[in-house]
Amino acid sequence: MLDNSLDEGFVVFEHVQKSYDGEILVVKDLNLNIGQGEFLTMLGPSGSGKTTCLMMLAGFEQATHGEIRLNGRNINDVPPHKRGIGMVFQNYALFPHMTVGENLSFPLEVRGIGKAERETRIKRALDMVQMGAFANRRPAQLSGGQQQRIALARALVFDPELVLMDEPLGALDKQLREHMQFEIKELHERLGITVVYVTHDQGEALTMSDRIAVFNDGRVQQLATPSQLYEQPENSFVASFIGENNALEGVIEQLNGSDAVVRLHSGEAIDATAVNITEVGQPTMVSIRPERVEFKAEQMPPGAHTVEAEVIDVIYMGDILRTRLRVAGSEDFVMKCRNTIGQTRLTEGQKIRIGWHPQDARALDPV
Repeated sequence: MLDNSLDEGFVVFEHVQKSYDGEILVVKDLNLNIGQGEFLTMLGPSGSGKTTCLMMLAGFEQATHGEIRLNGRNINDVPPHKRGIGMVFQNYALFPHMTVGENLSFPLEVRGIGKAERETRIKRALDMVQMGAFANRRPAQLSGGQQQRIALARALVFDPELVLMDEPLGALDKQLREHMQFEIKELHERLGITVVYVTHDQGEALTMSDRIAVFNDGRVQQLATPSQLYEQPENSFVASFIGENNALEGVIEQLNGSDAVVRLHSGEAIDATAVNITEVGQPTMVSIRPERVEFKAEQMPPGAHTVEAEVIDVIYMGDILRTRLRVAGSEDFVMKCRNTIGQTRLTEGQKIRIGWHPQDARALDPV
């Protein structure tokens, strides 16, 4: 994992705040270090502060407090067009009256680059996104996916130090969106550029990122690699926001280092791993991922904790069977099983015993 000390980053946010009308604090004391060549995603729900951070980095918003540095240089007062940053928006922001070639030429003309060099760069950028044959078309003659490729080429055509992407795939259908995720990631790896990407889509963030900063209420809740975020959420917001999550409420009954016994509100006691809980008697939310739950005795992990469950319904989802269970007073407990040949088919009302490894039950702050 990349170091996050504030004196090492290619992009650094140091004690950055943003408020409106002098009162509404949208970003609260942001300290964030982004390494050169890194693909970092700012992920969070609407209103969490992620897009505001991107706009401050681009220069379209001014930080109320703190400092933003790019490659060691304070850019707080540097205008957007002098920051050397490429930008890709959700709505593409292409000039409709210009051809594709003219759209790509515009940022080069602004930077005073001569015609011959412009033509070379435009061709290279279009070839990069597999759109070399479309230079003379206008945006209205292109599909949504083609327009997004052109927007990406325009952001790359002047060889920026940094590329910012604000929900760039939000307007595309699911299949094209997934295809473009891999194209953007492949471009990032091939060119070695630094990318800061904003999305509210967890799957997109997990697929594309080197690291993810999870935002909520103007703060970074956790900064980690995709696997660390999913496997080791540090608080209940991250556990609930990243992927599907089972939440069982209770109180810490015993605590020995990170080993905890939680007395659920239903009266049952379960083993769990204490994460951000420090005292006996504290309320807690125990997080368990649905795919870590087993019901076949031969597939139970060593040392598994087991509880009684009742099947409420089973939903066929093609690759998996999603089973909703009544567990410890909760009727929203989910178990996911691979749809394999010979898979036991559960039925509504069936009583079963389910289990999981105590390390997969994480005792977090209550919701």
